[in-house]
Amino acid sequence: MKDPVIYTQLEQIEGPLVALVAALPGIGFGEAVQLVDKQGRTRHGRVALLDGDKVTIEVFQGTMGLAKSSEKIQFMGHPITLPLDHSILGRRLNGMGEPIDGGPPLIGKRFDINGSPLNPTARAYPQDFIQTGITAIDALNSLVRGQKLPIFSSSGLPHDQLAIQIAQQAKIRPDLSASSDKLTNQEELVVVFAAIGVKHDVALRFSEAISGHTVSFLNLADDPVMERLLTPRVALTAAEYLAFHCGLHVLVILTDMTVYGEALREVATARGDIPSRKGYPSYLYSDLATLYERAGRIKGKPGSITQLPILTMPNNDITHPIADLTGYITEGQIVLSRDLFHQRIYPPSTCHPPYPD
Repeated sequence: MKDPVIYTQLEQIEGPLVALVAALPGIGFGEAVQLVDKQGRTRHGRVALLDGDKVTIEVFQGTMGLAKSSEKIQFMGHPITLPLDHSILGRRLNGMGEPIDGGPPLIGKRFDINGSPLNPTARAYPQDFIQTGITAIDALNSLVRGQKLPIFSSSGLPHDQLAIQIAQQAKIRPDLSASSDKLTNQEELVVVFAAIGVKHDVALRFSEAISGHTVSFLNLADDPVMERLLTPRVALTAAEYLAFHCGLHVLVILTDMTVYGEALREVATARGDIPSRKGYPSYLYSDLATLYERAGRIKGKPGSITQLPILTMPNNDITHPIADLTGYITEGQIVLSRDLFHQRIYPPSTCHPPYPD
């Protein structure tokens, strides 16, 4: 690891991005950055773009109050990491993994929030029925260990209530297990909940309703937009630690992935990326895949990660880029119907893939 280098002169400040000229060959894409402003407050960021000697940095806490001079910018020489040990269970953290529950800072070995590269041949096929207690899901579109099964919803539909019910009731049925590996902690799934730009009442509802073995990462609607890009990666890093280092079965709930996509579009526009459909960046598919593909099982490892992403379709449009691309990456979808909801049917789910054969 190289020695930290400190710069004090910014060239440009635009939205959540800052730019400076740094003739340092060792700076890498995605490298962690610390900025200390004139008031002595520390902000965190990462390298988002390298263009010759010009370095563009995404600032997670926003750029309000920053000036072009007298700021201290330090390149850390490593990607953004999260310290983890078994004491993370039961904690409530912000979208960057910092405690907001009054407890001590996280300790333990530090893990790259982008995850570790996984050889596809090391993946085990998703199997072992997870009983949710919801007949429409268990009978028609069953959830299995290691799967990624999103909920496609719209504003006003009970997707949050459905996710809470699944988190409260879900358990692995060892009597219906088809795998050869020895199941552990079969009675209860550990829940990792990531709120991405949600309202305070939604975050509070999840935090109060989901108890027991739970880790919460809360990025609220009034938090900086850059933090929304970090929240699912931090949550999935914690899930990977609990699953593949502690041998637990983890259910990850990500809500709302549409807000995540909108944050990605805002940042991409600010740094001048070429827009694609509806203004979203052309790399939206690969970016979503880096999140969804972190679900699964690894051969020889007892733990597993099962994902339950929630996304709200603008104007109930299932062809919206975020819903469309999510459908290609995930394995089946739970689609909530407004017509069934108006008929007072719960859950108002069609429980079939949204794409015709």
